[in-house]
Amino acid sequence: MASRRYFEELGQLMGKSVRVKDVKGNTFDGVLLGYDSNTLSICLGDVTGEQGTKVHRIFVYGSTIAELSASERPFNLEGLAERLERVFPNMVRTYHDAGVIVVMDKIRVNETGIVEGSGPAADRVRDIHQRFISETV
Repeated sequence: MASRRYFEELGQLMGKSVRVKDVKGNTFDGVLLGYDSNTLSICLGDVTGEQGTKVHRIFVYGSTIAELSASERPFNLEGLAERLERVFPNMVRTYHDAGVIVVMDKIRVNETGIVEGSGPAADRVRDIHQRFISETV
């Protein structure tokens, strides 16, 4: 359970700006593009190093990472799923790795809103999403 929660938290940082400090004290700022759950190695994109050097991609092996931090709060996908579940009981599935919630097997919603789906149910999901965003900001 704890390890699953760990990877859910790490997954919420995908596509977000992070700062990585390695065991030698080097710091890299970039966008988290991917990670290996076995080695905890990561891939960063649009990286800025300590001296302001820019690098398109950097891969950091897990055993050399001393610290990984994020300044922006990740989207609360689970909170939105719980809110949707109240309106659509037993019809909500959350895919943490993809950052998507599927409602009624046809409406896909992520942190930016409706990705796929239309009709009255999609309109209801859109309203719930907008209210959730306004309440959590």
